[in-house]
Formats: sequence, C-alpha cells, structure tokens
Amino acid sequence: MGNRKRVAERRKTRPVVLGGMIAVVAGGAGVGAYALFGGGAAAEDGTRAASAQQVEAKTGPLSAAEVTGTAERFLTAWQQGKVGEAAALTDDPKAATALLTGYTKDARVKDVTLTPAAPAAAKVPFSVKGTVEYEETSKPLAYDSELTVVRRAGDGEPRIAWRASVVHPDLKDGDRLVTGESGTPPVKALDRDGGELTTGKYPSLGPVLDGLREKYGKTAGGTAGIELQVVRGKAAEKAELSDKTLLELREGTPGTVPTTLDPSLQAAAEEQVAKKPRASVVLLRPSTGEILAAANSSRGFNTAFQGSLAPGSTMKVVTASMLLEKDLAGVDEKHPCPKFFSYGGWKFQNLDKFQIKDGTFRASFARSCNTAFISQAPELKNDDLTRQAQQVFGLSKNDWQVGVSTFDGSVPVQKDASMAASLIGQGGVRMNPLNMASVSATVKAGVFRQPYLVPPEVDGRALAKAGRTMSPQTASQLRDLMAYTATAGTAAEAMAGVGGDKGAKTGSAEVDGQKKPNGWFTAYRGDVAGAAVVQQGGHGGSSAGPIVASLLKLGG
Repeated sequence: MGNRKRVAERRKTRPVVLGGMIAVVAGGAGVGAYALFGGGAAAEDGTRAASAQQVEAKTGPLSAAEVTGTAERFLTAWQQGKVGEAAALTDDPKAATALLTGYTKDARVKDVTLTPAAPAAAKVPFSVKGTVEYEETSKPLAYDSELTVVRRAGDGEPRIAWRASVVHPDLKDGDRLVTGESGTPPVKALDRDGGELTTGKYPSLGPVLDGLREKYGKTAGGTAGIELQVVRGKAAEKAELSDKTLLELREGTPGTVPTTLDPSLQAAAEEQVAKKPRASVVLLRPSTGEILAAANSSRGFNTAFQGSLAPGSTMKVVTASMLLEKDLAGVDEKHPCPKFFSYGGWKFQNLDKFQIKDGTFRASFARSCNTAFISQAPELKNDDLTRQAQQVFGLSKNDWQVGVSTFDGSVPVQKDASMAASLIGQGGVRMNPLNMASVSATVKAGVFRQPYLVPPEVDGRALAKAGRTMSPQTASQLRDLMAYTATAGTAAEAMAGVGGDKGAKTGSAEVDGQKKPNGWFTAYRGDVAGAAVVQQGGHGGSSAGPIVASLLKLGG
C-alpha cells in the first residue's frame, strides 16, 4: 500500500476510476495480481514484469477486471499527459504515440478530464472535457468517445484496440486534429429561397455543408477563422471525406454559396429518413437537374450522394431501356418469366420462385421478374449494359460536377454470370439515391440532365452530358412501364396516394452478410423525381417506397 501512495503523490491530476473506486485487478488465473496504480515500473510504463518462469499466453474472453483495469490505466495516462505510458497500453503504440502527441501539440488541447462510463462487454464509453487554446484565444471542448479492449497478439495481454476514433469519434485512421487558422474560410450556404442552411435546421446536411466549404470557401468572399479541425489523411481522402470543423475559437467571415435545395422539401426529407435507420433519399427536378432535397438518417456519411450500393431491381429501368432499344422486348409482347434461368454457371430465380406463364414484358417489369431480364443475357454483349448506362443515363463516367463530391454510379463491364446479375442490379453494379433519382428523371424528361446542387453559373463549371438521347418511342415505353408499376405492380401500394403523372420501380438488393436485403425505390411525379434506399430494409416497396411517395406528394 505504501508504494501505491508514493505513486499517487507524484500525479498532477487524479486518476481515472471506473465504478467509483480504485480496485486491485486480477491479472488472470495463474498469473498473479497487481494493484491498479501500484507495482512500480510495471505500472508506470504499461508493461508487465519479466518472470523467471515463462508464463503461458492468456486466452479466452476478457474478464470484467481486465477491461476496466486496462481502460482506467490508459485513460489516466492520457489524462496526465503520459503519452508513452498510454500508447504502451494499446496494440499499436507507434500510431497511438503520434496521435496522442498531436492532441496536445497540434490540436492544442489542455486540462483534459476523461470520465469513463460503465463498460458494455469489452467496450468502454467515456466523456472528454478540456480546453483548446491558441495564442490568446481559448474555448472549452467536450465530446463523447469509446474504446475497446482486446487481447494483444502473442501474449494475450489486454490492450486498447487502437483506432484514431478513440481520440475523437470523427477521426478516421490517418487523420489528424489541428488547431489554427483555417485554410479555408467558412461559407454560408443558402437554399433556393435565400434562407441559410444549417445543421440545426437540417441535421443530415453536415457532410454537404463541409463539402461546400471545401470547394467554395476560398472563392466565396469569406475570411478564415481559428478552428479545431479534423484534417483528413489519405484513407479518408480516398473516401472523399472533407476536412471537418469541430470547434470554432474565433469566427471567420463567411462567404455565401447558393444552392438549389427547397427548404420545405429538405425539411420533409429530414423528417422521413429519421423514421428509419440507415435511410437516404434524394429529390431532383427532371427538367433542369436541380437537386431539391437530400437527406440521410446517418449523420457521418452522405450515402445519398456518395454511397456505393447494389441498386437491385431499380436497375431494371436501365436494362429495360436497352432491351427495348435492341428489340429484345416489347411492352405488350410475350416475354418469358420462368421460375429459374441458368447462365454462366449460376442458377437465377424469382422471389418465392414465382413465374408468369404466357405473360408480357409489361407484366414482368411490374412484378419485377428477374428471369425476364436474365433470360436475355445470351443475346447481349458483355459491355452492352455499361454502354447503355453511360451513353443514355450519364452514369459510370465519374464526370458529374454537382458542387460537392459525389459517386456517379458504376456499371463495369462483366462477363458470364456476373454480367447476367448486373442486369438486375446485382453483380458489380453500384449506385446511390442521387444516381437512381437521376435515372427516373431521365425517363421522365426523355434526356439526361446532370443533377446539380450549386448552380453552374456560380463558378462557370460545365455539367456532364450523356453521349446520346434515347428515342422518343423508348422513353414513352419506359414511362408506360413505370406508370403501370406505380398503379398495378410492386410499387402500387406505396404510390397509392400519389396522383397525377407518375411512375415508379421497386428494388431489393441482396448483400453478403445481411439477413435482410437493402430496399430501393425510384419514382417520379410531374416535374419531380426521387429515389431512396433503406439499408437492411427488406422489400423496397414497403421500406423505401413510403419515403419517396410522401415527398412526391409534397413536391410533384
């Protein structure tokens, strides 16, 4: 006990304690015990004392004592500024040392207090309070984070599983925290009516507002302030994540950036996605390409613009346009829809193995018959779908100039079974709600108009063009198919209350490791088109459909 007292007296701050007491923690059966803040050098540097007799590596689930003890020692060392000691308690001391050192040196955070909450298995949530100080300016900082305790490879000792998010939940591995004059001045983003767009009004617009600042901050007429920022590393840059402001110490002067967002539709979109986990939606105007609303129930990533997900049967809109143009299908002509169809070594089937005997292509499209599309694979070249998506729908060329970073869809050239799967939106095909809203908009308008969030005249950028326009006959047939699906097919229930000129297509995309497929829905009404995805939502008609339909009622 005397040794513990001497160690405690040397501390400048109080130790972090889980459960309101400093306990003696058992180190594991047959290994002995140690006092949490005692044990001389072993406790100070986070290593265990060498034993004259080799100790067998620890295995099995972590005990509660191992979790709480490791977490307390790590948080106490971090709080006391003992970077080496804290880093040694992680499974990646080098990376931990760099980020924890930068927390004080670059982020300029001082007077840190770390308060752990009750652990949940191996995870320990904790709160962070401190002060960010730059020159003569300072501001309090507070946030919540979480750590996970694991067994270290080799000896099985409990260690903190190191991730940059331990230091701050907005950090990705390779990111840094930096306080200083922001390289990019702030911007005030405006909706189409001139009102300010803020995360207070529209919670899911955070990534969009960050992206607008990154692109337009230096040209919008503002001046930089002093900020604590997440500076993205290479991994986050590849994911097209923007630098993020966490705390503003001294305000900069914002420039203004106009957008095409409709305030009432944006508010309604926020309300709709909040009803379901992992939901995203986009609305746009087919006649111009203006984006009217974009919302995500997840706040950290803009799935609506940057998601890369298999679109399932909503892709059949693109495939149908190709089959119609190639005279491989006719709206009211006989078309096969068997229970099964094999191609490229795979056996494809319909939902619940249904079939349509002596049916038409209209019936197969409306009921979303997979084999009606797969059965045409033998008549197609490997690049036919890719060329259709690029040349008619403007997809998969990575050339959209929306005003913020977007993923513009991917329809790679595939062969054999993968090519067949791509016809129904599986295989390597990847889309997001922005892409699929654009598909419906192209059908409605009869021509591809690149979606945009910031009017192109703001910065004189050129919008992407499609290589060609589908024939008026094909466009009319597609509208006929989507209208029938919205009134008598898989989209009928969701679109029942939507009047006027309308069309829709449902989709469900299987994802490895998920119990339920992702639900998709794309539709139009009048001069508004939209699309939504609900990840692990099941059938698109019942999960994503009500989101899109409710917004079309307001804006169509």
